[in-house]
Amino acid sequence: MSDTNQNENQNQAVNLLSVESLINSYTIKLDELQKDSREQKEMLQTFLDNDQEYLDAAKEADKLAKIKTLAKQKVLKRSEAQVLVDKLKEISSELREVKTAMSDYLTQYISLSGSRQIERPDGVLMDIVHSAKLVKKKS
Repeated sequence: MSDTNQNENQNQAVNLLSVESLINSYTIKLDELQKDSREQKEMLQTFLDNDQEYLDAAKEADKLAKIKTLAKQKVLKRSEAQVLVDKLKEISSELREVKTAMSDYLTQYISLSGSRQIERPDGVLMDIVHSAKLVKKKS
């Protein structure tokens, strides 16, 4: 192996370790912030639960929400509304399918073209972005 390839491999290894270290430190920071956020929300909820004016307003809001829910259920039982609900479900399903296919095609486009930009039929130049997140591995 040439010195150039060896140096390149070492640089890649160092970069990988650096990125992995950053991911781990940000994972810890995310966990800390999420814990802090939960604690602050709990303290705020306790504060609200100890305020009589808020509790009275919340009770009234709950009553109105129940009335609204019952009225909505009545309307949705009508056949015209059910047709719309079914159509919305169909459209939502199709949207998910199209988004999945689009993601696959965009990934394929990047691989084939080497570009992260594509021009739409209307002439607008679009950037292709990828969103990544961490999820626990299923055992």
